[in-house]
Amino acid sequence: MSAAPILPRIWASNRARPAIAPTYAEPFETLAFYRKRTEALLHRYMRASMHIGRSPSMLGDSITRGKASSSRRHGFDDNINFVIDVERCLARLDGFSRQLVARIALQEYTQGETVSLTGLSLRSVIRKYGEAIDKLTGILLECELFE
Repeated sequence: MSAAPILPRIWASNRARPAIAPTYAEPFETLAFYRKRTEALLHRYMRASMHIGRSPSMLGDSITRGKASSSRRHGFDDNINFVIDVERCLARLDGFSRQLVARIALQEYTQGETVSLTGLSLRSVIRKYGEAIDKLTGILLECELFE
């Protein structure tokens, strides 16, 4: 026996997984590499929605739009379109996934603080947050908001 610490294996591909690793649905494995990009998009969404919230008198009573767009956001109108598109994508998540994404990505709670708010274990919060971000990534890719 050696005194060297035993390090866990890190599996970066979806091939040859050990028997103890949790199994996820196939789409989540391929979307896991987009997690940082999805979180960055959510941070941009939060900044844009705060920008819109500062000047509500410019919006009027209602906002109606026909189709989602994936163009660059330069002006106030583009921010409105972007915020509405992301809100529609977030609405397609189930309630608990939306709550986790709101707490961790948008409100910037830590996963430990989210544990005390939800009553789940830390391991469950980490796993379910990853699944929620992967679901949202799939929705964002389907709506072409990454391009």
